[in-house]
Amino acid sequence: MQVKQPSANLPLDTQGLAALANLYHAYFLGLQLMVSTRLGEKVMEQWMFRLFRRQHEEKFLSSFSKLGLDHLPPAVACAQYHTLSNGMGGVPVEYIYESATKAWVRFRYPRWMYAGPTICGVTDAVSRGFLQGWYGHNGVSLKNPRLGFVCVSEDMTGEFGLCGYFQEFDHDLAANERLSYARQERPPAFKSADQPQAPSGQWDEARLLRAQRNYPMEYLRNGLVELAGVIGPEEAQRHGELAARLIGLQYARETSELLQMSEDEFASPEEDLARSAMLLARLFRAMDDQVEVKADDQGSAGVVLLHSGLRIVRGLDEAEMALVLSCWGELWSGFLSADRRLKSLEVYLDGEGLRWLVNTNPS
Repeated sequence: MQVKQPSANLPLDTQGLAALANLYHAYFLGLQLMVSTRLGEKVMEQWMFRLFRRQHEEKFLSSFSKLGLDHLPPAVACAQYHTLSNGMGGVPVEYIYESATKAWVRFRYPRWMYAGPTICGVTDAVSRGFLQGWYGHNGVSLKNPRLGFVCVSEDMTGEFGLCGYFQEFDHDLAANERLSYARQERPPAFKSADQPQAPSGQWDEARLLRAQRNYPMEYLRNGLVELAGVIGPEEAQRHGELAARLIGLQYARETSELLQMSEDEFASPEEDLARSAMLLARLFRAMDDQVEVKADDQGSAGVVLLHSGLRIVRGLDEAEMALVLSCWGELWSGFLSADRRLKSLEVYLDGEGLRWLVNTNPS
């Protein structure tokens, strides 16, 4: 079988980056729904707390200087951080200045975190978990014991969406005061001229598109790891694999159409197999991974992808890597199982990378 390789110097694959961002977002939403409906509210709250605390510890302080926020008062800097960092991930958040010691954030609809009908499938335990995990911890990370977050509205309670303010109080806060609620308060008027902007010259189209890909990817992979910390690795793998496979099945056609690589009913079985392999290769390359596609040299009629780089597991330890790869592989297995001509997908460790075998006639 002849498999055409792309040129070495690939242009920015905007469609591939968008497709990955969409898939990882859907997988994260699907996993939330699965955990919420099958494991319940307490597990969701613990999971979201652990996930957002992990995200906070990995991203918060390291991003301050990148976003040019070091010189601002703490409350203002925190509000601008959440506006900028979420906005770069494709999440609409508005910043509202009130004073040097009090600044607001308001998340606008549609909510990225609970896109579409997902918002009806999770409870406000999710909000409690991530507010405690991240927002209530900003002052601790900044070594400012007077800085807290006050929530005035949430999503699943049917108010006007997640909204609140960072405030630098005139006294040190106890641990249980770093996050508080004031349902009666309302934000000042929004001013478009006040919205923060990323440092000029540092965030071109390519960097922003990669940020929008990485945003759901990091929530997803860290979410799988932290779910294991709540319910154990075996149960996390079971739920993570099933959610991945279902999302792969559900989003296969949409993704192939977005990439303009849809099934061709007149294609030969060999051409169809090559199309499926090249579609996977394109998505893996949109991760900035390295992929070589070739005919199988082990005697089957399948197509092999030699895959290295593996951004999806960079920085994870061995156990975390095994969990994430097991679940992530089911995303692509479900993807190919949605084709009219059923296919199998086998994956093997190959040094520091993976060897994928795409074939027909699954067992």
